[in-house]
Amino acid sequence: MPSLNFLKNVGPGALVAAAFIGPGTVTVCTLAGANYGYALLWALLFATIATIIFQEMSGRLGTIAQKGLGEALRESLQDSMWKWPLFALIAMALYGGNAAYEAGNLSGAALGVNAILSQPTDSAFSWTVISIATVAGLALWRGSYRQVERLLMILVLFMAVAFIGTFVVSKPDMTAFFHGLFTPTLPDNSLMTVVALIGTTVVPYNLFLHASAAKKRWQGAGDLRAARTDSVVSIGLGGIVAMFIVSTAAAGLFSRGLGADSAADMAVQLEPLFGSLSKYMLGAGLLAAGLTSSLTAPLATAYAITEIINPGGKNRERLFRGVSLSVLLVGVGFALSGAKPINIIIGAQFANGLLLPIIAAFLLYAMNNKALLGKHTNGLLANTLGALVFLVSVGLGLRLVFKSFSVF
Repeated sequence: MPSLNFLKNVGPGALVAAAFIGPGTVTVCTLAGANYGYALLWALLFATIATIIFQEMSGRLGTIAQKGLGEALRESLQDSMWKWPLFALIAMALYGGNAAYEAGNLSGAALGVNAILSQPTDSAFSWTVISIATVAGLALWRGSYRQVERLLMILVLFMAVAFIGTFVVSKPDMTAFFHGLFTPTLPDNSLMTVVALIGTTVVPYNLFLHASAAKKRWQGAGDLRAARTDSVVSIGLGGIVAMFIVSTAAAGLFSRGLGADSAADMAVQLEPLFGSLSKYMLGAGLLAAGLTSSLTAPLATAYAITEIINPGGKNRERLFRGVSLSVLLVGVGFALSGAKPINIIIGAQFANGLLLPIIAAFLLYAMNNKALLGKHTNGLLANTLGALVFLVSVGLGLRLVFKSFSVF
């Protein structure tokens, strides 16, 4: 049956969707909709297209070259005097950034549970963080790649149903939805939110995750079409879910002059407007988003650092497990430290938007390396689209930096 064959081809792209539809995305999308209505949907459309473009390249690198992005980076810098300083910088940035992400993922999942509970408590928050971390730790320690992939696919589908259901219940203004989607505007004080929306969707660590996952799942040029289909469908679905979260906040909060600091706040605000079903669906979606991302952030970090250091034999497996579990544990520590989850989440997403151009530039370089990809290097269209996304990302980041110093 065609449908079953299609499902067999879903895999690494679903991991990427699971990674970027985390509590950070849900939070940023909630704030975008609550503060600016439907006006910033265009930024998510751009970010989704940009993600598909770059993740297709990353997936092609893993499928054709059978190398992760970390491996390609190590080999490209093999003879450079700056090799180890650059490796150390990238490894520390990935480790620190993803540990912060993990704290946001665990905190966001706990906020989802709090949104469902009638009387949430600090102890409920802490126990939820510990419980989710335990489940994630067992999956990372005991599970094979395929087992983790299947688990994430189930969670992504559950999450999509929850957020799409909330969107339907909130009855958004579809005219305003399509206007915001195809008419770029930049309301006052919205630039940081735009950068965060792009940074929460086009996630640098996902480029490492996708190439490594594609290397495990696909085996050469014969699988390239399946790999591309997987990227477009899975990431496209993730982008639609993000747009629906913005629209839910716009319909439920912005149009009524209500505010929210997180998706959990939005769940509470929506209950008297649309009934308890909206609260439960949104809370369940946030919980699933935290679960999926709590697995992918440690995985991506472990893939990248293991590929860059390239230890041999059993040391490779030990390093992989050690990195992934330590990212999880550091995330637990941050989540239980008392820091506001909203600050952790927004800070990580904003930094992502500024880090993206650096990782994207190297990916474009690797995708034009014939020694790696042969006839499957980027063509004119792929390079043009990639360069356009790169330039827009740089421009938005620079404008934000200049604006913070009141240059313009």
